[in-house]
Amino acid sequence: MLKSVTTCGARVGFLGGGMMAEALISGITSTSIVNASQILVSDISTDRLAYLNHKYDVDTCLCNKELVEKSDVILIAVKPQQFDDLGKSLLEGRGLGSNDNNGDSGNKIFASIMAGVTIEHLTKTLDGLGDVIRVMPNTPAMVQAAASAYVVGLPLINPGIITEERIKLVEQIFQSIGVCYRLDKESPHLDAVTGLSGSGPAYVYMMIESMADGAVQSGLPRQIAMRLAAQTVMGSAKMVLEQYPQAHPGQLKNNVESPGGTTIAGTTHLEENNFRGTVSGAVRAAAARSQELGRK
Repeated sequence: MLKSVTTCGARVGFLGGGMMAEALISGITSTSIVNASQILVSDISTDRLAYLNHKYDVDTCLCNKELVEKSDVILIAVKPQQFDDLGKSLLEGRGLGSNDNNGDSGNKIFASIMAGVTIEHLTKTLDGLGDVIRVMPNTPAMVQAAASAYVVGLPLINPGIITEERIKLVEQIFQSIGVCYRLDKESPHLDAVTGLSGSGPAYVYMMIESMADGAVQSGLPRQIAMRLAAQTVMGSAKMVLEQYPQAHPGQLKNNVESPGGTTIAGTTHLEENNFRGTVSGAVRAAAARSQELGRK
């Protein structure tokens, strides 16, 4: 179980209470990173807030600005197209172009999970409200099996113990729903993560579906075929996670292939149809698209 960071009194706010926010709240509360009473959520849906309050015993509010003022670490979990309006609402009441935070920011950290919204855009839109982190999780967060990575923006304030502790708190929040790694560069590193783990679940779902289709074509009932295919992918991934780098995936593959057997017939078919090139090409295509979106 993850241990709480030393900023145990830090208050965590969620701008947006959708499915990804709920996954994070579930991870935080189940691993006791902070107490439920230290979590505050805002959302436009009162029904959604009532649900989160009832299920997780977190505090809720309808005012985004109030949430930011009361929180130390703020997770931005709204749709990317909603962010500019959100930023404007948070800056209401400040002088035009002012960097005067009226004492509200201090060591606040904003961690965004919005796809395609760059650190530069985050920093510009938040206009001095706090330092920013950009995180790329993926949808298996819903089952506490996410693969996430993050990049820390240039600090607006002098880095200190509290700031670093709160960055670590963000990392632990995402570790509570899977694995999380810190990267040095937003581009190309985070773009590559977007193409790999961000978009990757879709590739894996297609593989599971295709494997099951092949089994059905060979006479297996679909319900059994689908479950066997999914279990096979999960078990193979578990072996890689537990045995790499001592055993490379190529070696694990070779261990399954018997001379003249069924597996070598299947893997030869994949090689002849450019399986490796197709999968790696999908990752590169998604990463390139992420770079394009970041430039808009």
